[in-house]
Parts: sequence; structure tokens; C-alpha cells
Amino acid sequence: YAAVFIVPVLSCRPKEYKTNDGWCCPTCNEGRVVQRDCTAFSGTQCHSCDLGTFMNQTNSLYNCFPCTSCDTGHGLFVKQNCTATTDTVCDVLNGYHCKDLIDNNRCSLAEKHSQCAAGQRIKEPGTSRSDTVCEDCEPGFFSKDGVNCTAWTICSERQIIVEEGSSTSDVVCGPRHRYGLISSVVLLLIIVICLVIAGFVKACKYHLTSVKSAHSAQHLQSLTC
Repeated sequence: YAAVFIVPVLSCRPKEYKTNDGWCCPTCNEGRVVQRDCTAFSGTQCHSCDLGTFMNQTNSLYNCFPCTSCDTGHGLFVKQNCTATTDTVCDVLNGYHCKDLIDNNRCSLAEKHSQCAAGQRIKEPGTSRSDTVCEDCEPGFFSKDGVNCTAWTICSERQIIVEEGSSTSDVVCGPRHRYGLISSVVLLLIIVICLVIAGFVKACKYHLTSVKSAHSAQHLQSLTC
């Protein structure tokens, strides 16, 4: 730039800036910043932004802006590299959504998609711009993993419900005859035990009767002699 200013002014024209001394100097273009203010004999001296910095507007600044860093540890990746005139463009990795969108195309903050809990299903999958939307399972349905809701199992006529279903678990069915079989086995065992006891009692009585009879006969024989 080459400009000569005769006296300090109160306000400057477009694309000019006022120095601390009150002079109006031409601004620097995009990708450059002020190295030295203009004087009455020379225009503003500008220099290019260093690597890792940028300037995206005409300006009167002395330092370029630092390029944004896309933190992969927080779900971001570099969509477009930083240049002397444009900042880095970050976008979100798969499994994340943007929490802070700038200029409709640059993301500065990302967050993992929410995981639906057991008893819920995914109503709307998460995208790069929105989080997962979850919904509770309707009555009669369950979900163990929080992805889809599955209808409860309907037990057949030969089965009974052993365990009721819930929003997180299925109905548990069991055979009807199992309980009848158990009852029959128990009843049979009781009968066998009763028969054994009855047989034992009968044997004891028979033994006692035999002993008494023998004893009586022996006693009678001794009296006769």
C-alpha cells in the first residue's frame, strides 16, 4: 500500500483503520496482518500469516488467528485443513453428534450418541447433527439391549406361564404336566413309605406274638413236669 495523510482525522474510510496517533491507514487483506502502521510517507506494511495461523477478513490486527485443532479424542476429525485465509473445518466421527455447530458446516464440540436403556428402543438413530431418540417399549413388549422391542412369547395350550414378562425380559413358559408328574411322584413315595411302615409294624407284631406263644408253651410244659 502507498498512502499519504496530511492531518489526523476523527473517522476513517472503509478498509482503513485509525492508529494510536490518529492516522488513517489502509487495512491488510485476508491472509495477512499489520507489520507496521502507515506513516505520512509510506503505506501500511503487512505480512503473511505463519503456518498454523490464518486471517479470514480484512483487518488492522497485528497477529493472525490460531488454526482450530480437531480433537479426535472428543469425536472430531479434520474435514478441511487450515489455510492462510480459512480456519480448519472440523466434523464429527461416526457415533458422535455435533453439540456446537458454527456457520452450518463447522463443528467445535461433539458428543457420543446416547445409548438407549433396557426396556427402550431406538426411535430415531443418531446422526452427525442430532442425538439418538429413545422410546419406552409398549406393554407386551420387551428389550434387553435397548435397540428393538420384541413381543412377549405367547405360551402354547400345553404350557403355563412360569414367569411374567416385563419391559426388560420375556415371558417364561413351562410344561403343564411337570407339576402333575411331581405330585404323582410325591404321592407314590408317600404310599411306598406308608406300606414299608405298615409292613414293619406287622412284622414286629408277628414277632412279638411268636415270642409270647413260645414263652407260654414253655411255661406250661414246666408246670406239667
